[in-house]
Amino acid sequence: MKAMILNSFGGPEAFELTELPKPVPQSGQVLVRVHATSINPLDYQVRRGDYRDYVPLPAITGHDVSGVVEAVGPGVTSFSPGDEVWYTPQIFDGPGSYAEYHVANESIIGRKPSSLSHLEAASLSLVGGTAWEALVGRAALRVGESILIHGGAGGVGHVAIQVAKAIGAKVFTTVREDNFEFARSVGADVVIDYRNDDYVDSIMRETNGRGVDVVFDTIGGDTLSRSPNVLAQLGRIVTIVDIAQRQNLIEAWGKNASIHFVFTRQNRGKLDELSTLVDRGQLRPRVGAVYALADLSLAHALLETPNNGVRGKIVIAVEPSADTTRSGS
Repeated sequence: MKAMILNSFGGPEAFELTELPKPVPQSGQVLVRVHATSINPLDYQVRRGDYRDYVPLPAITGHDVSGVVEAVGPGVTSFSPGDEVWYTPQIFDGPGSYAEYHVANESIIGRKPSSLSHLEAASLSLVGGTAWEALVGRAALRVGESILIHGGAGGVGHVAIQVAKAIGAKVFTTVREDNFEFARSVGADVVIDYRNDDYVDSIMRETNGRGVDVVFDTIGGDTLSRSPNVLAQLGRIVTIVDIAQRQNLIEAWGKNASIHFVFTRQNRGKLDELSTLVDRGQLRPRVGAVYALADLSLAHALLETPNNGVRGKIVIAVEPSADTTRSGS
C-alpha cells in the first residue's frame, strides 16, 4: 500500500510517499481501505514535533478515516467486508490515516452516514467528535441556552455551530467579515467580526449585559483569557487548545464558572450521535479544499497559512477514483 511517512519532524515537506505492506487485522480489528482522510491542526502539530514524545518515528500520522471494510479479524461481529465506515484512529496509539489501508479496533468504528460522501465523512469524524464531546459531554449545553463559538468558519467551529443549533441554543460566533455569510449559512444567529469589533463588548451589548451560558474556544491565548468576561453566572468554558502560556482567569471565579479542557476520545457512540444529526438534516460538514494523497504536503502548508480563505475542512482523497480537484466553498 502507499502511505505518506513522517521520517523526521519539520515542515510540510517532511512527508515521503512510500510503499508498505498492507496491514493484517488481528482479533477484534477491522481492515479498512481508506477512501478519504482530512487535515486538522493536530496533524501539523504532530508533524512539526509538538508531541514528539508520543510519536515514535518513522510514523504514519493522520486522524480521520472514511472508507470501506476490506477484511475483519477474529471475533469481529459488527462489520463485514464491503461496509462503509468512518472513525478517528486512536490518537498517539499506532499508525494514522495517511495511507491506503488502516487497521482499527471494532469498538471505535461507526457506519458512515449514507447521505455523506467519503470526502464529507472524512472531514467530520475528528472535528465532529470533538464538538460533540465539548458541547454535550462537558459543557452540557441545553435547549434555550446561549453559546459563543470562537472561530466559527473553521473546521471544528462550523460543525460546533450546527451541533449547538441542533441542541436548541442561540449561537454567537467570531469570524472575519468575509465569513459572515458562511457562518450564517451553517446556523449562527449573531456573527462578530473579531478583527474590527471587540467580542466582549458585542456579546454584552447583544445580551443586555447578561452574557452567554457557554463559550467554546478553538483559539486559545488571549481569546481564552478574555472569554470569562462574556460568561453569565454559572457559565461554562470549554477549550480544545493546549495552552503553553499562563492564563489569568480570575473573571471566571467571580462568575462561579467551570472550565473544561478537552482532548477528544474515540468511541462509536459519538459517531452514532453525529450520524443521527446528519440523517435529520441538522448537520452537514463543509469541504473547503480537496487534495490527493501525494499532495499531502501542499494541504498541510495551506492549513498553516494564516487567513487561507478555506471555509470548512481540507480533505485528502486517498482512493484514486475519488475527486481530487482542489476546490473552495
